[in-house]
Amino acid sequence: MNSQYDAVIIGGGAAGLSAAVTLGRALRSVLVVDAGEPRNAPAVGVHGFLSRDGISPGELLEAGRKEVLQYGGHLVSGAAAAARSTAVAGSGSELGFDVDLADGRRVAARRLLVATGLTDVLPEVGGLRERWGRDVLHCPYCHGWEVRNKAIGILGSVPMALHQTLLFRQWSPKITLFLNDIVVPTEDEWEQLAARSISVVEGKVRSLEVTDDALSGIVLASGTVIPVEAVVVGPRMEARSAVLESLGVQTVEHPMGVGRHVEVGPQGATSVPGVWAAGNVTDPTGQVMASAAAGVMAGAVINADLIAEETRLAVEAARMQPSH
Repeated sequence: MNSQYDAVIIGGGAAGLSAAVTLGRALRSVLVVDAGEPRNAPAVGVHGFLSRDGISPGELLEAGRKEVLQYGGHLVSGAAAAARSTAVAGSGSELGFDVDLADGRRVAARRLLVATGLTDVLPEVGGLRERWGRDVLHCPYCHGWEVRNKAIGILGSVPMALHQTLLFRQWSPKITLFLNDIVVPTEDEWEQLAARSISVVEGKVRSLEVTDDALSGIVLASGTVIPVEAVVVGPRMEARSAVLESLGVQTVEHPMGVGRHVEVGPQGATSVPGVWAAGNVTDPTGQVMASAAAGVMAGAVINADLIAEETRLAVEAARMQPSH
């Protein structure tokens, strides 16, 4: 790890690594700080990623790290605790940032990209966390094919539960919505559920039943067990935003009601000049391929911003020279 880089990227997932490759190919010095806590680590495979469908999350990230190194980028394991601007306000000086790592190390960056992702906060249901990413799922486009035609239970925990129920009906005719004393369908929604032959179970959900390391049922508070082979849950998605908040960038409630995220401009720019964000920290519902694409865009825009600054400084320097 050097003392200063053109760009420091916080977060070594699909977005962060894609940005690092883009910047490395632009001949920029770049450092990726990775805490090693990818959101999709429990998943068996990554889906919807063209040419890499089914690859394990770990294999995908390892391939990405090798590409970063191939183009001269640097990788360091650790968590970033905070960052602060080093530019002097109102002076017209170059933008810059100091980044503090949790272990006490410090690195300087001309530009900063935060791609720290998010944390999935699951409902308090026994066994849910242990099965997460295996037979407890949330996205039909990520996992629907793997549970096609199986008995799927939709756990009512968020306002999106009814939407998830109708979505997963595309992948299986055996769908059961568990209201869980939370979801209250409207008259129109009851009609939709009936028209799609979706079963509805009332009562609080207590836990999951697992048989031979496979999900076999949902246990209600009454003790009744309803057989299912997969469970769909809507987690609350919370952006990992400590570094951004240290710079004054706050998270906001997502318009879909799924959690909190960071609002950015069309190309990932935050409200702080010189700081970008990309991936699930800004787009909670984005799949891996969308996060990778956002990282590529952020990397390109950061390079363009550096070029603009370097050109401005070169013009200023030229104006100081005697005319010929």
